[in-house]
Amino acid sequence: MKAGPVAVIECVEDIPCNPCEAACPHGAIRVGKPITRLPVLNERKCTGCGRCIPACPGLAIFVVDAAYSETEAAISMPYEFLPLPKKGTRVDGLDRGGNRVCSGRVVRVSCLPRNRGTAVVTIAVPKAYAEHVRGFRLRG
Repeated sequence: MKAGPVAVIECVEDIPCNPCEAACPHGAIRVGKPITRLPVLNERKCTGCGRCIPACPGLAIFVVDAAYSETEAAISMPYEFLPLPKKGTRVDGLDRGGNRVCSGRVVRVSCLPRNRGTAVVTIAVPKAYAEHVRGFRLRG
């Protein structure tokens, strides 16, 4: 994470699922056989491209870039709500339990056709929270 963007897989479901493996153009994610195994990331192969984020039906993959700036980390995550936030929008960074941990701002919103309806939103947060923020809520 400190060297640049890398996927973070927080999948906990032992179910038949492997779209993340198929979505990775670099072969960095491996589920293998049986298909109920949890995905494993080869960080050396991961470029942080983010194609795995919208592919995951469990919304359990993020891309964290702790090298985003001197003071901030960028966290890319799936977002399936409307309206979509706009670049520059101030947000509250949330932990895995939905608790507010810090302030942040939207730096990118990607709605590519290959994402099949799942937007990928990137927020910037203070570096100290890079490993804690896994969601956000719009203010107001």
